[in-house]
Amino acid sequence: MAVANLQRLSSQVQRLPSLSFFSKSLISRSTATSSSSKKVSDRIVRLSAIDFEGKKHEVVGLAGHTLLKALINTGLIDPDSHRLEEIDACSAHCEVNIAQEWLDKLPPRSYDEEYVLVRNSRARVLNKHSRLGCQVLLDHNLQGMVVALPEPKPWDTS
Repeated sequence: MAVANLQRLSSQVQRLPSLSFFSKSLISRSTATSSSSKKVSDRIVRLSAIDFEGKKHEVVGLAGHTLLKALINTGLIDPDSHRLEEIDACSAHCEVNIAQEWLDKLPPRSYDEEYVLVRNSRARVLNKHSRLGCQVLLDHNLQGMVVALPEPKPWDTS
């Protein structure tokens, strides 16, 4: 309703000769912005992360961003350990374990993601709960998801 009123006001303002060009363009821009942009608060996705010591952390991310970005912003993953969110540059430092009830809400792992996970697994066996944080895109279906961070591997220098 408010958007419709703004658009109606905008069309009426365009017909008024007494307003300056600047005023008309300002009103038109505010109308376009209000109807097309989402608030950041509408994109917030809240998750829980359990660190390797068993402590629970609240993680806040944005829909459309990766789980990795949310974990880095929370301070649970070192940003220097994973500089790019591309699968080709991934060394599995962003590996997380996702609770069973959330696995069905995620798209299946790609061949590349499986390859990176197996390559970096000590036993070369793929854990069905393992995902790469750089490959999990957040959306509102994942609100409340629980992830576990594996123990760091200080011996791994890759």
